[in-house]
Amino acid sequence: MLIIRKFLSLPGLMFLFIVILTISLLLNNLSNPTFEVRDLKFIGQAILPTDYSFQNTQLGGLSGITYDHAKRLYYSVSDDRSQKSPARFYTLKIDLSKGKLENNGVKPVSVTKLLDKNSKSFAPGSVDPEAIALANENTLFISSEGNAKKIIDPFIKKFALNSGKEINQLSIPDKFLPAQKSQTGIRNNLAFESLTITPDHKYLFTATENALIQDGSEAKPKVSSPCRILSYNLSTQEVDKEFIYPTEAVNPFFKISSRYSSGLTDLLALDNKGKFLSIERTFTGLGFYIALFEVSTESAENIHQVDSLLNSNRQNLKPIKKKMLLDLRKLDVTLDNIEGLTLGPKLPDGQQSLILVSDNNFNPLQRTQILAFKFKVDSPLMQFLRRFIPELSR
Repeated sequence: MLIIRKFLSLPGLMFLFIVILTISLLLNNLSNPTFEVRDLKFIGQAILPTDYSFQNTQLGGLSGITYDHAKRLYYSVSDDRSQKSPARFYTLKIDLSKGKLENNGVKPVSVTKLLDKNSKSFAPGSVDPEAIALANENTLFISSEGNAKKIIDPFIKKFALNSGKEINQLSIPDKFLPAQKSQTGIRNNLAFESLTITPDHKYLFTATENALIQDGSEAKPKVSSPCRILSYNLSTQEVDKEFIYPTEAVNPFFKISSRYSSGLTDLLALDNKGKFLSIERTFTGLGFYIALFEVSTESAENIHQVDSLLNSNRQNLKPIKKKMLLDLRKLDVTLDNIEGLTLGPKLPDGQQSLILVSDNNFNPLQRTQILAFKFKVDSPLMQFLRRFIPELSR
């Protein structure tokens, strides 16, 4: 009876409340784990030459990549606009069995041509495939940037994995579509470069490489560009949220060329709570600036109903949070035009692998470059404990 009275006292009730709250938070974290990126390390690269020929196609332009855990295969989409060969994606094997990537560790397995609903190849110039994401039931989503100069709309379409035939497509909000007078919509070659699906397969995300015309400036030296991330609810196949993603304001070390291209080239969903990896790529006329970021949309403002950032009070709209994980220029490798990333398998030491791939633009001066990394993944319990015991993160 004395014990019961102690628990019914105010201090006892407070203690009981704290215990229940702690258990509730722990159970929530265990049932909805978040992905934590720790101790990112480079574990090798493989190079395929620009003139690499495979099954009567020129293997190149690899702009996006996704991993099939069940089959232990990778699918990488070429951004060839059906001009060198019909629009297509490649199936690759990437050998990480030794815990690293060696130069002979990437082998193409097959090539799959993309077919429209009439089972025909896409006409030359009608498509610009840029990103790829594996979905359920042996299907893939692939995005196309379209062509703003020729008023060809971008798209996100679902294809059968085995046949490459189009199944259906997601609707694109009007604000993204190119217009005749070029006053709204995507900028040419700066549209949907990224594509990713959450682990629970409930949401698909894409993003513009640079700002829409009505949202602000494209990226320039020392000037950021406000991209838009789009969240598709796959049960309704409609956009339900949009977020502002500001690119880095990159300052070229040397300006020996007027050429400058900078933007968000891929996203990778790490969990179901709005945490991503992102790749930003800048060509300055003298080499590439490539940076890997950890991104969170959890506290960002939903701007789905905002048609123009220039016509709104953008200062009051909260963008995504991002932190740099790695400036790839610090690696002891010559970087190419990195545009795609995906999680790979667990490595022999239990750490998570990460694969990046480059688009060689079918340029004889460039290469198809595959970079491999590894990082540690905490258990949900360890992630929970780190919130309350900061010393564990040291």
